[in-house]
Amino acid sequence: MNSLWDRFQKYHLSNEQLGLSLDVSRVRFSDEWLAGMEPLAQKAFVAMKALEGGAVANPDEGRMVGHYWLRAAELAPTQALREEIVTTYASVKEFAMSTHKGDRFSDVLVIGIGGSALGPQFVADALGTADDKMRLYFFDNTDPDGIDRTLQTLAHRLNHTLCVVISKSGGTAETRNGMLEAEAAYKKAGVDFPSHAVAVTGPGSQLDKYATEKGWLKRFPMWDWVGGRTSVMSAVGLVPLALQGLNVGDILQGAAEMDDWTRIAETTKNPSMMLALMWHFAGGGKGKKDMVILPYKDRLTLFSKYLQQLVMESLGKKLDLDGNVAEQGIAVYGNKGSTDQHAYVQQLRDGVNNFFATLIEVRKSRSGDSIEVEPGVKTGDFLQGFLRGTRTALYEAQRDNLTISIPEVTPRMIGALIALYDRAVGFYGALVNINAYHQPGVEAGKKAAASVLATMLAVRKTLTATPQTAAQIAYAIKGDAEEVFHALTHLAANDPAVKRVVGGAPAAQTFTAG
Repeated sequence: MNSLWDRFQKYHLSNEQLGLSLDVSRVRFSDEWLAGMEPLAQKAFVAMKALEGGAVANPDEGRMVGHYWLRAAELAPTQALREEIVTTYASVKEFAMSTHKGDRFSDVLVIGIGGSALGPQFVADALGTADDKMRLYFFDNTDPDGIDRTLQTLAHRLNHTLCVVISKSGGTAETRNGMLEAEAAYKKAGVDFPSHAVAVTGPGSQLDKYATEKGWLKRFPMWDWVGGRTSVMSAVGLVPLALQGLNVGDILQGAAEMDDWTRIAETTKNPSMMLALMWHFAGGGKGKKDMVILPYKDRLTLFSKYLQQLVMESLGKKLDLDGNVAEQGIAVYGNKGSTDQHAYVQQLRDGVNNFFATLIEVRKSRSGDSIEVEPGVKTGDFLQGFLRGTRTALYEAQRDNLTISIPEVTPRMIGALIALYDRAVGFYGALVNINAYHQPGVEAGKKAAASVLATMLAVRKTLTATPQTAAQIAYAIKGDAEEVFHALTHLAANDPAVKRVVGGAPAAQTFTAG
């Protein structure tokens, strides 16, 4: 046990000012392995410094990547950018304050997809209290039933609900659909939508033009140098979170403090670099093991979902920077402790060893007093016992794990956690020689979806009162029979005029339109 104690002291990083610490001692890397990674780590430090200095980091689109400037505007490479960041932040605070002063709005409906929803959702849930100035609701999908459920909750409050639509281009289908659904719901309720609508979008985008034309209440900018998954500290997150009543200044401050710490170019003293190196060691530099996130705090339940997008969209790449096939990535999943003691921790402990775990500890159990649930033991003591017990049990079963500890869940700590992972993802991308700042796979999915929609429209036009099979319609429109069959079954389920005669194999089923 003394050797573990010595290893803990050697590989335990702590920042007294922030109160955050990282313990990687239960990951079984050797000193020799760590020394061998030093050249790559130093190369990653250089790449990160260039990134923060304004280097073009996304050559596919010729864009800089500047989410670090959002919490330290003085680092932006031009005076114009610095002024725009500061001006936008001031405008967000002023808008939130003026909204809170009146009694017109009590709720906020946020419409976005991916990073435009996940970031605000995570932070809002982590920091929300009964004293929030406004309540946040989300359309974060193009699922009609999900939209209806949210609208039912807001049914009698739409006149007091501010709608924030977030889309860089304004052409993202899910967000556009959500906006049109909201617009229709407001109209049906007899509420003027433009006077309740706010846009967060790129200057000159489709949404920007639409909001201007319709006379929306307010517009805030999105910049092409901020990716969606790292945009929570831009107007994307600051607008809804400031309206909620959170101290967004403290969120930015915590991120800035973490950025200062993670700029240290000494590998074993940089928590983001050590995180990235642990990911590299655990997965052999090829993502061979999954990243399991286990926060032992209900308020951090959505953190694993947030990190799932940040890590997987950033690191899941087919090609490396030299154009070679790399097929990189790390799968991320998680829920929360100690709930997971009664769910998938059984497999983590005894099943296939295809993961490494990150346990997140929040030292302060609650803000008020606690009762004893056993003599001398409180509920928070049990939570600590489960966390430390899981850490030990995993290590004893040869399962690598690391622990992040924070004092409590505050705006400053949430900002610090986000910044810690922001830079770890960037470092890991450099370590494995990939571009962590673009997402060609997402664009491919959008193009494939557009093809499916085109097929659906063609199928609908070809349907008649005469029964036809999928193969017959596919032949008529020069389409794929299976794709046509799925379009037909979708139409039959949602369009009363389309009828399906079920029986036998898919090839034998016929469809008509009245």
